[in-house]
Amino acid sequence: MSTNPPNLRPDLAPRARITDAPRPGQPLIGMVSLGCPKALVDSERILTRLRAEGYAISPDYAGADAVIVNTCGFLDSAKAESLEAIGEALNENGRVIVTGCLGAEPEYITGTHPSVLAVTGPHQYEQVLDAVHAAVPPDPDPFVDLLPAAGVKLTPRHYSYLKISEGCNHKCKFCIIPDMRGRLVSRPAHAIVREAEKLVGAGVRELLVISQDTSAYGVDIKHAEERGHRAHITDLARDLGSLGAWVRLHYVYPYPHVRNLIPLMAEAQENGGGVLPYLDIPFQHAHPDVLKRMARPAASAKTLDEIAAWRAACPDITLRSTFIVGYPGETEDEFQYLLDWMDEAKLDRVGCFQYENVEGARSNTLPDHVPDEVKQDRWNRFMEKAQAISDAKLQAKVGSVQQVIVDAVDAEGATCRTKADAPEIDGNLFIDEDFENLNPGDIVTVEVDEASEYDLWGRLV
Repeated sequence: MSTNPPNLRPDLAPRARITDAPRPGQPLIGMVSLGCPKALVDSERILTRLRAEGYAISPDYAGADAVIVNTCGFLDSAKAESLEAIGEALNENGRVIVTGCLGAEPEYITGTHPSVLAVTGPHQYEQVLDAVHAAVPPDPDPFVDLLPAAGVKLTPRHYSYLKISEGCNHKCKFCIIPDMRGRLVSRPAHAIVREAEKLVGAGVRELLVISQDTSAYGVDIKHAEERGHRAHITDLARDLGSLGAWVRLHYVYPYPHVRNLIPLMAEAQENGGGVLPYLDIPFQHAHPDVLKRMARPAASAKTLDEIAAWRAACPDITLRSTFIVGYPGETEDEFQYLLDWMDEAKLDRVGCFQYENVEGARSNTLPDHVPDEVKQDRWNRFMEKAQAISDAKLQAKVGSVQQVIVDAVDAEGATCRTKADAPEIDGNLFIDEDFENLNPGDIVTVEVDEASEYDLWGRLV
């Protein structure tokens, strides 16, 4: 049992968990999954296909016949991490297939690591399978190689990411994700609901809805209705909320129609399940001029009004966001505006990035780049502000009664999360008495009796 501070990086997925033991002689593929939860879902889909073809999956390089590295290209630092992981896999194993966002720039990879077996881009599942087949022919045993009903999952059994679309139609100047993953492509609503039903049937208690722009879901297919399910985020949230699991919405761009989700959250609070009162919204900044330079809507004052309306309709709503400090041209006055906005908004969960140039991003050519030492100072001040707000918010929960989901149990106690906490990126609630009969995936009621800047402690009610 460990405490935070949490990673505060919503672009990072939880560490992939692989527990399969191979049968004698079974072809073995290693998997290294880097980057965001969307990439983790891609890894799960690749591994599910491989398992269905008779491959065993290894969490490391030892004894693997080949290794797949699913890369990240979100920031230059993430690219460097991906190149390092590829190099490590080559040194430890020698037979490496590269996929993921960085795979959209194959020359960038082969220029450093020319001996990789193949390079494919994001969500190019067939090409990855072709590369694996060429390197390690499949050898299925239909009497032994049984695939779990929910496929291969890289998260704990009781929660799962549910990807509803690919790509993004925004053109934010600091971001190259649309260049790597393309424009918005929404999955049919009935296919998402069917996948969710299978996950819940296999024991998943919490569905984490992800995409590049969750609010825009269905826009590209004109909110088509098929098999009784309409491709609109409000309808989809309602459908998913009816399955009996917790439903947590990530990457929700603050379009006006987001307000239609709030009554679903308030209703779920009354019923104890469904769509959680939690919105993960990437505001990125608050000052209108900075937002304009980012090529994002510059309506921070209206955003404060919208936040107030959300809280009026659902007082227990938790708001998480991420921000960029030190964006090109950001002045001290603009940064102070952001701090003052934070005092008004009082967001519950906050992550922050220092701006980095990313190869291919339009923001690289903007004038007046902020010196590194100034970016670091602003990051420190921003996080100090966010931590103080978080501390006050959590202290106010002492004495309250909360429903929590159990993530892990060890000799010291149970590590849990409230409805206000997404796995890995938010805080925890710890139970250190009478926890012996708890198991991961249990949903129990606790009374909060202690709080820190990021975490809570409680006892079973």
